[in-house]
Amino acid sequence: MAVAAVSEAWPELELAERERRRELLLTGPGLEERVRAAGGCLPPRLFTLPLLHYLEVSGCGSLRAPGPGLAQGLPQLHSLVLRRNALGPGLSPELGPLPALRVLDLSGNELEELPPGQGLGPAEPPGLPQLQSLNLSGNRLRELPADLARCAPRLQSLNLTGNLLDAFPAALFRPGALPLLSELAAADNRLRELSPDIAHLASLKTLDLSNNQLSEIPAELADCPKLKEINFRGNKLRDKRLEKMVSGCQTRSILEYLRVGGRGGRGRGRANGSEKEDARKKKRERKQRRESGEGEEEVADAAKLLLRVLHVSENPAPLTIRVSPEVRDVRPYIVGAVVRGMDLQPRNALKCFLTSQTKLHDELCEKRTAATIATHDLHSVRGPLLYTARPPQDLKIVPLGRKEAKAHELVRQLQLEAEEQRKQKKRQSVSGLHRYLHLLDGKENYPCLVDTDGDVISFPPITNSEKTKIKKSTCDLFLEVTSATSLQICKDIMDTLLLRMAEMNKHTLENKEEESLSDTEADAVSGQLPDPQRSPSAGKDGQCPLVVEQVRVVDLEGGLRVVYPSKADLAAVPPHVTVVR
Repeated sequence: MAVAAVSEAWPELELAERERRRELLLTGPGLEERVRAAGGCLPPRLFTLPLLHYLEVSGCGSLRAPGPGLAQGLPQLHSLVLRRNALGPGLSPELGPLPALRVLDLSGNELEELPPGQGLGPAEPPGLPQLQSLNLSGNRLRELPADLARCAPRLQSLNLTGNLLDAFPAALFRPGALPLLSELAAADNRLRELSPDIAHLASLKTLDLSNNQLSEIPAELADCPKLKEINFRGNKLRDKRLEKMVSGCQTRSILEYLRVGGRGGRGRGRANGSEKEDARKKKRERKQRRESGEGEEEVADAAKLLLRVLHVSENPAPLTIRVSPEVRDVRPYIVGAVVRGMDLQPRNALKCFLTSQTKLHDELCEKRTAATIATHDLHSVRGPLLYTARPPQDLKIVPLGRKEAKAHELVRQLQLEAEEQRKQKKRQSVSGLHRYLHLLDGKENYPCLVDTDGDVISFPPITNSEKTKIKKSTCDLFLEVTSATSLQICKDIMDTLLLRMAEMNKHTLENKEEESLSDTEADAVSGQLPDPQRSPSAGKDGQCPLVVEQVRVVDLEGGLRVVYPSKADLAAVPPHVTVVR
């Protein structure tokens, strides 16, 4: 009787065992109640599936701990994703040892500490010897375990963004401790200092310590041989020139500035004659500006990201989304926004934008289970728009990169491609759009966004239409976020998307400016910085604002359901972002 009850409560486990699956995803509204009934842990039956390579349990507010038996029962686990649950304050029992684990995602939980016995695993022998990616972002961690490097010696990517850390453990930067670490992200913490020993991270390529409390950047950072990208925006550095550089210069210019001793140091010794005199003159002028308060204002202005919100009443032709009752039982929530002023032309700007959207889908959107983002070329969007749901045989779309098809034909084609992928790769996991097909299981109608011509421009959570595809020439965009979970999730994700677009746009325009100046690097070393006001794309005070136009969502009778961004949206922005309403 007990076995039958477990099977009834957890049909996914029964199916996974019967089909010898190597992947298992547990999510959805019914999960919370089942986990609560299991005592806030995962059911022990789950740990009797030794073939599992990938396990994801996400969006469950009642999951406080994975439960005993995970390490012993899932020895072949390669990826463990436990994000946006309620794990914490520690992990009891500890997760490891998991000898085959390569990816561990514990983001968006309530973890406060990971001490020995309640953490990731033992240090001797290493509990996670093959771990390559560790995501602890969005928790409440005040300190990292001192033995993290010994527990996971092959770590390549470490994400600590959005915690309460005020320092890194010294052992993290010990020579040879993490020889393969290439990506370290710890933005939005309380870090007060960065040890010069960071130079011992020989493989470090990307470092993001934005929005912390750092006052200095060690010159030794320039000794990291592979470092390509750094972000120190949002820190109040003592060296105001360096503070301005981290907001407006390329990584190699900043590293060169640090390498020569800061403030131009040894670099000025190479100047001669009139060049020396010019450098002294500029130094005196900058000192006078700093003493009069002008310098700090310039630094503050240069560091600001500007988002201008255009109210519906100020817009002569606002975009509106009408929502039909059919979506209520399918995917009821949607918000939209129009963004003007993006520059996707330079180099790989478009690729970076699309990559950022993919990361949001994988992280905040929980692989599209919580929400789905769609971005469109505004000039190809003909409003007003209709958000509705249609039977698969009645929904017709021209998917990105494919020929026109009805939804049931497209889904069937993707299912066949997924099966072919599994056969070729000899594993259960799939990639691309095929990863999201399970989100349509059991749905009689599929959600879609239709323009005034009757063309479907979006089929969430699967794909957009080729009709509104974004190109390098696109500068004005229409954004939509849909969810089956909640309206607030749509708003939160739209907030994050807009902030990332603002960061990206400013970075793109500043890089463009640097490339247009032949002597940028020489100037940076000698202390003469590029002037943001000289950028033809920059706005007033050298800023590069994006304009965000409100989009109204109404019912078929015209009754207002939501307008985005409202006064309550874009409220919790970082200090270096200004929202002008």
